[in-house]
Amino acid sequence: MLPELLRVPSKRTLLTVLMFITPALFTACGGSEHTGDSLSESQQRGYGTLKVLYVPADGFAYENDEGELTGVTIEIMQEFADFVQAAKGIDIRYDFIPEENWQTFYSMVKNSTGGVFGLGNVTITEARKNELRFSPPYMTNIAVLITHDSVEDVRELTAIGNSFSGMTGLAFEGTLHEDRVRRLINNYIPGASIEHASSNSEILQRVSENPDLFAYIDIYQYWRGLEQGLPLKQHASADLASERFGIIMPLNNDWAPILTDFFERGMGFRTSRTYRSIMEEHLGPELTEKLENAREAVVGN
Repeated sequence: MLPELLRVPSKRTLLTVLMFITPALFTACGGSEHTGDSLSESQQRGYGTLKVLYVPADGFAYENDEGELTGVTIEIMQEFADFVQAAKGIDIRYDFIPEENWQTFYSMVKNSTGGVFGLGNVTITEARKNELRFSPPYMTNIAVLITHDSVEDVRELTAIGNSFSGMTGLAFEGTLHEDRVRRLINNYIPGASIEHASSNSEILQRVSENPDLFAYIDIYQYWRGLEQGLPLKQHASADLASERFGIIMPLNNDWAPILTDFFERGMGFRTSRTYRSIMEEHLGPELTEKLENAREAVVGN
């Protein structure tokens, strides 16, 4: 018997949000592929059920103290549902499906069909556009180079070879952060080796315990580590603030144009008070300000 679906409370009266209670349901539902209702069939019925796969992440897709699924990306999807109801008269029901492994999550969305969406802070790249559809960016990210707090601050990137001599790079395998660590080694720290981690939390923990490790990580992950009291240091001379996160979809998802309309209406969703409020609620005012400054500094973000 399939596990019972749990209703997740929402601020929106027109939105019903459902969440699978265990990843074991993936196997029962047919493995790595999912199917959601298309826009065309939802228009005919007046309602549709969309599958939303997400990677659990503090601030973005997490359970609050009341056990409710919430976060920046979850609330953006709720706002999208309200927009669709107002613009098309379609009531949306979401099935939120968690997946801890980022690479599995990415593959599942890519191999799915129809009204399926992915929330995993996926960086928009030209190569990935050959495999997936992307929404317009919902956030401009800052990738930060971190070490244990005892490591001397690198004020000039060209000095990193001496400062990080004998240290080892650490990366979440298969991510752009791994590419960044490898470029750093190739350009400035020849001979340095690289080790792999299976999650961002593992990277934070290992770097906080070992002064001989360095890693790239998203700034919000670094801030979460500081909030937990981990002894970490950001080397701002190596900050990279040009990447953008988008909601991902299978190539045959016909909801993509209306999702684009949602982001681009008026002056743009990301310039709205609603967007700013969502960011500040889940990421905090100070981090929100840093991320928004990064967006304004990069044209088209």
